[in-house]
Amino acid sequence: MDSVVRAVVMYLALMVLFKIAGRRSLAELTTFDFVLLMIIGEATQQALVGNDFSLTNSMLVIITLIALDVGLSLLKQRSQWVQRLIDGGPTIIVENGKILHQRLRNARLVEADIMEAARSSQGIETLEQIKFAIIERNGKISVIAQEP
Repeated sequence: MDSVVRAVVMYLALMVLFKIAGRRSLAELTTFDFVLLMIIGEATQQALVGNDFSLTNSMLVIITLIALDVGLSLLKQRSQWVQRLIDGGPTIIVENGKILHQRLRNARLVEADIMEAARSSQGIETLEQIKFAIIERNGKISVIAQEP
């Protein structure tokens, strides 16, 4: 039973920590971000299984984590409030060629991140050519060009 409690606590703690850390897609991870995630994974593994490295304990932890994930996904389907709490929503960071600086700061992004997304997705070269730049729920930046 100790393993189930550990799994629930770690799942919830990681969900809160990654919510605080902000949205960032796996495609945009730096090498350091990747290494940090690996270290977090190792620390999480130790916290989950404790001193019991048995197959039974490992399976119990895995089943608990999957059950929590499936349960939360079902809950998100039934409740818009829970979905918004867990996944957040899209955030507009550029509107009609103007950066919304506070939102950009809150997302811990810089103008170069926006321009990189604009160049790669739309071939846009200047900020003034952007009608909207939006940080999606998955951390990707969507860019909508101004009408010509």
